[in-house]
Amino acid sequence: MTIVKMDQVTKKFGDVTAVDKVSLEIEEGEIFGLLGPNGAGKSTAINMITGLLSIDKGSISIYGKDVRKDKMATKSYVGIVPQDIAIYEDLTSLENVKFFASLYGLRGKALEEAALEALEFTGLSEKRNQFPKSFSGGMKRRLNIACAIAHKPKIIIMDEPTVGIDPQSRNHILQSVKKLNDMGSTIIYTSHYMEEVEEICTRIAIMDHGKVIALGTCEELENMINDRDVVVVTISDPASRVDEKSIREIPGVENVDIGENTVKITSAREVTNLDKIIQYFLQNDFTIKSVESKTPDLETVFLSLTGRKLRD
Repeated sequence: MTIVKMDQVTKKFGDVTAVDKVSLEIEEGEIFGLLGPNGAGKSTAINMITGLLSIDKGSISIYGKDVRKDKMATKSYVGIVPQDIAIYEDLTSLENVKFFASLYGLRGKALEEAALEALEFTGLSEKRNQFPKSFSGGMKRRLNIACAIAHKPKIIIMDEPTVGIDPQSRNHILQSVKKLNDMGSTIIYTSHYMEEVEEICTRIAIMDHGKVIALGTCEELENMINDRDVVVVTISDPASRVDEKSIREIPGVENVDIGENTVKITSAREVTNLDKIIQYFLQNDFTIKSVESKTPDLETVFLSLTGRKLRD
């Protein structure tokens, strides 16, 4: 069942087209990943779905209701975990959750029970009477989630929910996303961490320059570039010394991704150029620790389609 439908949606800011005739359908029960480099239009699209931004052209419906004509109903379906932490540090955890849940009409005993349940779900029950100003970044992110889910929304939008937190908190949030999905919520998830999207998302849309340029499961997206080969060269030296331009001049090379001590090179499969790649490193006095051939992954797809890293 399609529960979110975007039909030829456009949004402009002056002369800049942030979202350009985007059409998307999100099915009930999905964890739907929305990927794109900075400025691709992801946040603008999300803000139009939630009603925070007006739509210039096209339409968006949630459970068949138009977000412009039936604002109250469509907003009640949705819980939002924003990229920027949105909590009040002069309120306790419980007071924060109760405040946000009350905006959706919960009152009295039902409000208290819903807030306590949300705090228990996010592992913050013991912190319910504490003020978040003393919390770690990960705990604040979890409180942000509790505020978004207390009214039991059918759709939960998570916009970069793991930015700037420790690995343990990140894992806790990812497991929470899976549990929420298992409990019946449809999730719309954006992230700058490709491994998160690969781990949890059932379907993924890649946006660039305001358009959806690819859509499918992780496997379907990877199959889009099965005519590419990926070579990962690990060196002892800092990879920052690598001249990306020189590698791109090697015949067949399409993309170069430079890490701390690794260089990931994507090439057209029909071109044999491994000898030239290795020759570049040897001629420039790099110490090669390993050369590994890999099948294209989601990161490779993203680089091939956008020409940019996700975290650029």
